[in-house]
Amino acid sequence: MRRNSKRFGFVTKGITTLAAVGALMLLSCDLQPRPTSTATAADKSPRSKPAKAQPPAKLKSPNATSWASFRNGNTQRGVAGSKLPDKLELLWKLNDVDGFPATPAIVGNHVYGAALSGYLYCVDRKSGRVIWKYRSIEDPDPKTFAAGFKSAPTVTADTVFVGDEDGVLHAVSRKTGKAIWKFETDGEIAGGVAVQGKNIIVGSHDSHLYCLQASNGELVWKFQTMDRINCSPAIVDGYTFVAGCDEHMRVINLKSGEQKSDIPLESYLIASPAVVDEMLYVGTYVGEVLAVNWKTDTIVWRYSDPVNDNPYHASAAVTDEYVIVGGQDKQLHCIDRKTGKRVWVFRAKGQINSSPVIVGDRVVFGSNDRNVYAVSLKDGKQVWKYNTGRGISAGPAVGENVLVIGTDGSDGSLLCFGAKK
Repeated sequence: MRRNSKRFGFVTKGITTLAAVGALMLLSCDLQPRPTSTATAADKSPRSKPAKAQPPAKLKSPNATSWASFRNGNTQRGVAGSKLPDKLELLWKLNDVDGFPATPAIVGNHVYGAALSGYLYCVDRKSGRVIWKYRSIEDPDPKTFAAGFKSAPTVTADTVFVGDEDGVLHAVSRKTGKAIWKFETDGEIAGGVAVQGKNIIVGSHDSHLYCLQASNGELVWKFQTMDRINCSPAIVDGYTFVAGCDEHMRVINLKSGEQKSDIPLESYLIASPAVVDEMLYVGTYVGEVLAVNWKTDTIVWRYSDPVNDNPYHASAAVTDEYVIVGGQDKQLHCIDRKTGKRVWVFRAKGQINSSPVIVGDRVVFGSNDRNVYAVSLKDGKQVWKYNTGRGISAGPAVGENVLVIGTDGSDGSLLCFGAKK
């Protein structure tokens, strides 16, 4: 029943109180202009006055047991700080007409799920009751097309940030579910938002990486790459890392927006990089997983399956020992982080585009074969699975002792697993 959205071009770019409509998630990669950085003073785009910010809610701020962003932190290692019970049971399920293709967030007693229907839900973690829902457009008529959400929400003490198909970044009050401000780009926002101090970083299919003030959405700087940015930006040591369809990993100074280095990868990327010290780990569209030293601008090792060269859409989960990543070859790969050699593989019956999460001695993830899996981190043996009845492309979120994951397609759902009392 969905989805044939067509973009209606934006009139202006910048902060706005109006949402745009329609967009198509484009994974093709066409060459764009040379990369440049633009500071606020040089940006003359017309902008309207942002909506007045809502007062901070008396809500629990993200902490070590939360899952507040796509890969649970700016290094994007996909490791949970929360535990899960040995026996996982379905606690509740929330349905949506178009499903949940993005990784949800869990902070305190609330779960935040972004749906392809254009709704952002705030849900009670214990009961599954909808506390509020926010729509990407202001028109309340459910028959009116609303730009959907494919990017994962990022949650701070008082705000939820999420980008939509039309390239609008929404800052939504956690307390009221109302818009605080909106920022328009000229392409779909497929990746999540990274938070650094008072600023946020987000990429767009318009080929730009944006640094905005978190409080009001004002532009701090923007950096132009040569093609669409698909990933969620990682941050470490004063730099942010971004890649996409231009086949380069770019290291950008967070303060100035200037490029430190440009590392050719020989493939475009859908996945987001994970960072451990000076090393980046990411899967590519040509069926390789790369270990990249961002300080020396060198590729340390390349891993590929000896039989399949299918793309990696999922982002890697990384420990001190292992790199775990799912592929469109229907396999979950465990790779030695130091050597790039295979440790084990787990074979599902469908593509694994769901970014895995490491929880203690288990790895949890979803598959297009409709199952949510838990396997042993040590040897890849299955320890649990649940058939959701729908394909899964979203990664799981693990926080506050529950696992939450979304399913795709018509009548997809947001499902919460934990221990029944």
